[in-house]
Amino acid sequence: MESFQSQEEKRRKRMKLAAYIGAFAVFQVIVILVFALVVMKVKTPKFRIGNGVEIQSLMAGNQSSPSFDMSFTAPIRIKNTNFGPYKYDPTTVNFTYGGVQVGQVTVPKSKANFKSTKKVDVTVSVNSNALTSTSGLGSELNSGKKSTNMNCTMAINVASKALQSMTCK
Repeated sequence: MESFQSQEEKRRKRMKLAAYIGAFAVFQVIVILVFALVVMKVKTPKFRIGNGVEIQSLMAGNQSSPSFDMSFTAPIRIKNTNFGPYKYDPTTVNFTYGGVQVGQVTVPKSKANFKSTKKVDVTVSVNSNALTSTSGLGSELNSGKKSTNMNCTMAINVASKALQSMTCK
């Protein structure tokens, strides 16, 4: 028969082991929570128009009959900063002039791999058909430059039919 002292010693060892296991479990839960909330937080991918916009066609009216019709290819960049792949649905990009939509393009459904940038080339057609008032359009077209807002500002040189500059915010 074991002595009372050895039984007490075994009980203390079991209690100590249970405390260590409990402390380890609490530590693991804290580590997993920090990892899940900080590292694995899903961030919205960054969506940008890249350099290399190529104007395919450009027709601009004159001062008395102001209008424009332009087609260009633009590289769209979807930068995924997450630690896992990011699937996105088809996305519509709208081009506006004076608050009126003058063009639209759809970026197809795809997947950007983890910590990488997905590149998609799209062809865009913009024209002034939807504009109800073209009062300021004639002077802007005759100035030789026109800016288009799309989270980026593109300056188009109408005379040389070339992209002069592009600034993204």
